[in-house]
Amino acid sequence: MIGLFLEKNNLTGIIPAEIGELQHLEIIDLNGNVLTGPIPPEIGNLSSLEELFLSDNSLTGVIPVEIGNLQQLQRLDLPRNALTGSIPAEIGNLQQLRVLNLFLNALTGSIPPEIGNLQQLQRLDLSYNALTGEL
Repeated sequence: MIGLFLEKNNLTGIIPAEIGELQHLEIIDLNGNVLTGPIPPEIGNLSSLEELFLSDNSLTGVIPVEIGNLQQLQRLDLPRNALTGSIPAEIGNLQQLRVLNLFLNALTGSIPPEIGNLQQLQRLDLSYNALTGEL
């Protein structure tokens, strides 16, 4: 596995857009830092990415629609941030996704019906948001 493992390092600031140039990454683990700002849309360029861990930071803004480009993604872990807006329907494109954790954010809007397309999904946690709708 080719990974970027910087969990619990007191990293501050934003995730740089240049992260999208690390084409061979299979895992990004930036859990438990003090990262702020939005998730850069360039993260959608990481075609080999299988696991994305960004929990326990202070990330803001929306979940970028470009997340839907990550066809190899099996785990998307974004809980305990300050993400806003709706869950992008493009998450329904992630046919390999097994775990989707978005709990404890400030997400709003309707749960996208496209989540129902995720046939490999084993764990879904959307709790502690302001979401509406049905699964």
